[in-house]
Amino acid sequence: MLPSLAFFFAALVLAITPGPGIAYVVARTAAGGRAEGLASCVGTGLGGMLHVGAAAMGLSVLLAQSAVAFSLVKYIGAAYLVYLGIRLLLSDAASAPVQTESTGARTALLEGILVEALNVKTALFFLAFLPQFLLGGPSVVVQLVVMGTVCVVLNTLVDVAAVLGAARLLGSEASGRRRARLLNRVSGLTLVGLGLYVAASKRGA
Repeated sequence: MLPSLAFFFAALVLAITPGPGIAYVVARTAAGGRAEGLASCVGTGLGGMLHVGAAAMGLSVLLAQSAVAFSLVKYIGAAYLVYLGIRLLLSDAASAPVQTESTGARTALLEGILVEALNVKTALFFLAFLPQFLLGGPSVVVQLVVMGTVCVVLNTLVDVAAVLGAARLLGSEASGRRRARLLNRVSGLTLVGLGLYVAASKRGA
């Protein structure tokens, strides 16, 4: 019981720590409202489950051991985050004052999957974090899947809370537009910053 409680507490603390997922879903909420934000939450959740499957099949081990594989995924993910951030900043500057650009719920969902699936830190997180709580007896693969799923669910719930909070902040008609432009700028800069941080981070850091 104690290892399970320790795992849940650690996973919860890590879930509420801001990262690319939260930044992305808030940015999508600012651009397209609550529907797009929630769709992006589903996307990041699905992207997280890809990492769960990869961890169970040993792909995370490959990424940790292969400098080429790590660098390839890291730089693709970093470039995509920077692209999303720059797109938000440019759309905010070029759009009419009335509203920001919306890509639709389906695109938000697909981009959410890409944002999380290309986040190499998630793969390395599962590799470094989950094995510490493995117990003897049951299949290691089953344990990894269960623990990884718990992490993804917690992260998704935090993302949903962030979306609902952002949507509430943008609720009023007049001030909501000003807040949307500000939130777009902040989210765009955050995504760019996260992308640059991921690109500059050392392997194994």
